[in-house]
Order: sequence, then structure tokens, then C-alpha cells
Amino acid sequence: MGNVEIRIVEGRKDLKQFVQFYNELYRDCPYAVPFLFSDELATLDKKKNPAFEHCEAEYFMAFKDGKMVGRVAAIINHVANERWKRKQVRFGWFDFINDLEVSSALINAVESWGRQRGMTEISGPLGFTDMDKEGMLVEGFDHLATMYINYNYSYYVDHIQRIGRFVKDNDYLEFHIKIPKQTPEKMGRLARMVEQRYNLQVRKFTRHELVEEGMGREIFHIINLTYDGLYGFSKLSEKQIDKLVDDYIKMADLNLVTGVVDANNNNRIVGFGISFPSFSKALKKTRDGKLWPFGWWHLLKILKYHQTDTVDLLLIAVLPEYRSKGANALIFDDLVQRFNEYGFVWAEAMPQMETNKAVLGHWQYFEKEQHRRHRCFTMSLKD
Repeated sequence: MGNVEIRIVEGRKDLKQFVQFYNELYRDCPYAVPFLFSDELATLDKKKNPAFEHCEAEYFMAFKDGKMVGRVAAIINHVANERWKRKQVRFGWFDFINDLEVSSALINAVESWGRQRGMTEISGPLGFTDMDKEGMLVEGFDHLATMYINYNYSYYVDHIQRIGRFVKDNDYLEFHIKIPKQTPEKMGRLARMVEQRYNLQVRKFTRHELVEEGMGREIFHIINLTYDGLYGFSKLSEKQIDKLVDDYIKMADLNLVTGVVDANNNNRIVGFGISFPSFSKALKKTRDGKLWPFGWWHLLKILKYHQTDTVDLLLIAVLPEYRSKGANALIFDDLVQRFNEYGFVWAEAMPQMETNKAVLGHWQYFEKEQHRRHRCFTMSLKD
């Protein structure tokens, strides 16, 4: 790629430039949402992200005529590769101007880096773990994004199809849901039946229980059991769970965190749902996702005063043996009530695998639109 220069990120200054590129590329896009700048830096920092216990990565920036025109992260998750018996190098944080020479040079950098480490396939967009943003947007370019998903211009899809032998590996679906004034009748009946037949009960938590007493960590252990069979999943380590408690539980409005316990089994936590009011519009008012000097105020108004009509259904997980008993209905029955108390009108369901029929089945009870689709691509590196 004669006119494109690829540079490796070296040091804090380069890393900030790597993160900032997204904001520069999407500054005038009405649908893209800035990510929290400090969170992006922490996720990519090899000294701060506990995923580097079992991951290695390199970050590449593309320049043309002295100007930054693209970026990509090359990642190897050794735990996931061992779990799925793959030799996969992932690409993520993949953003570029509409220039095929640039996107090709970035993918070539990831491919070369992966080959040097014995990898036989390249897949993405993927992050370090399933807690990171996954997939390339292939449908729904005219819908406001959330802070938890990748947003990209439509030309990305054309580039990935033209770069090489990429094929679809997995699709994620997202839904825009109208919050009903009360729990849908069928779901409500199921929730009552589950309570009576199996003695499963809704449980609300205190901050002390979740943080000091370790219930928050128990919640994320459920993810390890619930998500184990899902595409590309790698088990969360104890350090990663500690970080998730810091990132989500310590910030959460606990009215929007609902647990389900088995009263016949020492009140064991068997499922949970975590929701956050949508920060999308507030983040668009910040200066490139930075909290200072005034960005924090826009986010505080959402977190504390719920000045939004939309709630993000961030994480929902139920142990497999309780999913078939209908424990999910208890979570939604409680959350619908909370959403109405706060005046939320819409809910954004985070990405769900198109093959995960059990999870997709939740939305049959609601008025909804499947409005976005993200796709992961893969390509063999074998000669």
C-alpha cells in the first residue's frame, strides 16, 4: 500500500490519538455516539485492562499525506482460542476513511501480525472479551447508536467485502422496544406461575450487598455459566469480574438492577438484569466523550434524574437450568414496573445472537422493531 503508512501505537500520546480518531471521523454524524474517552483509554491500556492476563494486542494507525486516516487493534484472546479450538487473531477498533487502500492496509497489518504468531484465521470486529463492543453495523445506519455498540458508516461493509475472502461468521440483532404501561398479560401470568411453582423470587439489592458482601461478583459469575456456549465467549477472570463490578455495579441505579433468587436453595442468585438510562443524547453533548470540564454534568442528569425517555437493557443472564422455568419473566415483570415509575417510553435491547432463540423469544410479548444488525466476519489465513 504505497501511499499508506502504518504506524504502531507507542506510548500514551499515540494511544490518545488512536482513541480520538473515532471522534474526528464521526464528528458530523448525527447517529454516532462518542464513547467515554477515559473508558476507551483504560480498555486499551495494557497495564489497566485485566483482559491482558490472557490476551495480547497491538494497535495500528494509518496515515496518508501525514494525516491519520484509520486505525485498528489486533488482538489474540488465548483463553477463547483454547476454548473454541481456534487459532484466531481478532480485529477491533476498526475505523477508516472511505479509501480502500487504507482499510486494506489496516487489515493487512492485523493479518501479518497474526501470522507471525501462528494464527490461521482473522475475525472481527471483536474486542478482548464479550463485554467489549462486537460486530460491524450492517443494518440500521439511520438509528441513534448507544455507548455500548459499534457504529460505523455504511461504506465499511463494502470495504470488508472487497478486501479479501471474508465471510459472515455471526450476526447480532438489536431491538427498539415500546415499554408497555404494565407487564404484558402472558408474561405476567408466567411470572406469577414461576413464583408459585418453583418458589423463585425477585430480589432487589443494596450497594453494600453488591460491593462489600460480594453479591455483585456472584452476578458476574452467572455470566460465565450463562454465556459459556455463545460465540467466541471466554470465561471472565476474577480480576475482570472485579472491574465489571467497578464499571457497572458501583454506578448503577439499583432500582434498575433486578435479581432472581431460588428460595428453595438458600436464596441462591439464579439470574439478573441490569439496565441503565440511555446516555446516548447526553454523550453527544460532551466534548468527544470527555467528562471535563462539563461532560460529567450531562451524564449526571441522566444517571441521577433520568432525563431521557429511553433505557438500555444492558445485561440479562439466567442460569440455564432456570431459564426453562421462566425466571426471565420475573426480571421483566419487575423492570417494566420500574421503567414506568421513571417515565421511560422506549428500551434498547443490546446485541443478541440471531441463533439465540431463547433470548430472542423474550420480545414476542412486546411491541418492538428489529432496527439494527451487527455482523462479525472471518477469513482463513491458511495459504
